[in-house]
Amino acid sequence: MAANGTIRYWAAAKAAAGTAEEPYAADTLAEALAAAGARHGDELTRVLARCSFLVDGRAVGKRDHAGVALADGGTVEVLPPFAGG
Repeated sequence: MAANGTIRYWAAAKAAAGTAEEPYAADTLAEALAAAGARHGDELTRVLARCSFLVDGRAVGKRDHAGVALADGGTVEVLPPFAGG
């Protein structure tokens, strides 16, 4: 059974998704992002490729999204890229 939580979109991701937040049902960050892209289309998929992510307050950084486990009741923050990394 997949974990359930909330994805929060900021800046261009919020505009591309057409919402500030929505629920996820996924075991990994990769699964949650793929499902969001499938729901909202190519523009969000393009934006997500440039974003940074926090999962439950922790930066994902360069880790493989397929290896980032999501928790039940967790939060994924989709952030715009920041100057300097």
